[in-house]
Amino acid sequence: MTSIIQRLARSPGDPEILQAGPNEVPLSDRVAKGLGWFSLGLGAVQIFAPSLITRALGMEGRETLMRAYGVREVAAGVTSLSPDKSLGLWSRVGGDVLDIATLSTACRDDNPKKGNVGLALALVVGITCLDLATAGRTTAVHRRPHRGPPRDYGDRSGWPKGLEAARARGATTA
Repeated sequence: MTSIIQRLARSPGDPEILQAGPNEVPLSDRVAKGLGWFSLGLGAVQIFAPSLITRALGMEGRETLMRAYGVREVAAGVTSLSPDKSLGLWSRVGGDVLDIATLSTACRDDNPKKGNVGLALALVVGITCLDLATAGRTTAVHRRPHRGPPRDYGDRSGWPKGLEAARARGATTA
């Protein structure tokens, strides 16, 4: 998609772009930002108007649970907008699993809002797929390359001329 846009925006004779520059924001980071803002908005509704959601789903009496899920959603949103966005995205995936489990309990024949629950389940499953894809890609993009065994600094003291020199110097000045 990007190459099509690049071809349309460039004049004939312009040099071809072979690689994006170092300031190019990956698509997964842009999607993570959008998901973070979505989490903040959804969490705010869950915290401040839980009865609207529980009434629409036929889950009256579970407003406290809805508020708790709202707090979780806000925390995931803030973390998704932070530099450690992978953690926020994976917490969104975990929250989606909880949401699916909770909605599944409301998907029963005696619930007059069963159709709304089915629609909510379909939306949450779709968002879960987007969360999984974005979390996986963001984790891969921001993973530090493994470069062999960790370095061992056990033989270092932190003193420029060594620990013995520091001890000897301290003994002469005391």
